[in-house]
Amino acid sequence: MARPDKRREIMKAAERLFTTRRFHEITTDAVAEAAAVGKGTIYRYFRDKEDLFVQTATSGFDELCDLVSRRVSQGQSFADQLAGACEQIARFFEGRRQLFRMMQTEEGRMLLAKGSIHDRWVAHRRRLVVAVADIVRKGVHEGEIRGDVPPEVLAAFLLGMLRTRAHDLCDAPAPVRRLERVVDLFCCGAGCKFQQPRRAPGRPSRASGSSDRAASVVRRSG
Repeated sequence: MARPDKRREIMKAAERLFTTRRFHEITTDAVAEAAAVGKGTIYRYFRDKEDLFVQTATSGFDELCDLVSRRVSQGQSFADQLAGACEQIARFFEGRRQLFRMMQTEEGRMLLAKGSIHDRWVAHRRRLVVAVADIVRKGVHEGEIRGDVPPEVLAAFLLGMLRTRAHDLCDAPAPVRRLERVVDLFCCGAGCKFQQPRRAPGRPSRASGSSDRAASVVRRSG
């Protein structure tokens, strides 16, 4: 029988607890009890409760980066990479709701923190933005995405849209929450003027191309 990964078990227990109560309300004793380990075992893997929290929360960023890297083929077109990345991120937010809520709930505190805590959080967060920005950069290179805004800024906007879909639109009608809608808004914008931009006769519009890419998300995930 495989030996249990104590560090992983402790992090899973912390993940469950941190999504039910605020950070200051949880003790290492409670985590030890939930993980069925001695309190001393926690300090073999984590310096203190803060370190345990940061490692648990930032593991979400690492998992997302790994998903984007492993599941999105580098040989695909921009349209397929964008659809694949959005699908993987959306599935993570839905499948790991506890960890997602934990990341959302405490992000403000982490960004306002000082020293190594803040730096570690920002570094993991940035790693995810960079992974998505690499896909956006491909779209810029192929002429599918505007090049006057840095790819990392666009990637941050896209991640924000996906977080909003998972966090704030849980009770919204299904058509509103479809990934197709997120990709369409990201590629085409929300203004009516972006839906049918002026173009030379016979030249396909970028908006219609973006709508085709957005529709591909539904076909891929349906």
